[in-house]
Amino acid sequence: MKRIEAGKLTRAAFAPFGDVIETEGAESFLINADKCRRFHDLAKVETAGENARVLINIFRGTPYALPLRLSMVERHPLGSQAFMPLSPAPFLVVVCPDEGGKPGEPRAFVTRSGQGVNYARGTWHGVLTPIGEPQDFVVIDRGGDGNNLEEFHFPAPYEITVPSLT
Repeated sequence: MKRIEAGKLTRAAFAPFGDVIETEGAESFLINADKCRRFHDLAKVETAGENARVLINIFRGTPYALPLRLSMVERHPLGSQAFMPLSPAPFLVVVCPDEGGKPGEPRAFVTRSGQGVNYARGTWHGVLTPIGEPQDFVVIDRGGDGNNLEEFHFPAPYEITVPSLT
């Protein structure tokens, strides 16, 4: 089993796969009589296909055992998918470059408090993986007609390690 070590989630490292959702470094301005700061345009929400629409959901994720045994990734060809945690706990983010319609070697990241991710349309990614305890997320993705889920099962699993927790 090949081992992949998770690194810190940064905008630059994640850019090929989508957006890091965070206030740090984001464009912002005051609204509502200067009583509210708006952190503007943090992620590109994508929807395509017949009757496409944006969904807002809450997912409650249960942690997997670490190190993570990664045997499957998925992608959504008709829309982006954003995950924003409702607590400060970290979560594990796994993505793969696309190599001719199949996922390449995984990359793994650990979020810090206040970070979420938006997987760009068609990006191979692991499933929701909280670390340590169950966690709720606001999830923004695509609804509508058509198949918006593809799964790929690796011939041999990868082992994803999280250095500060293993």
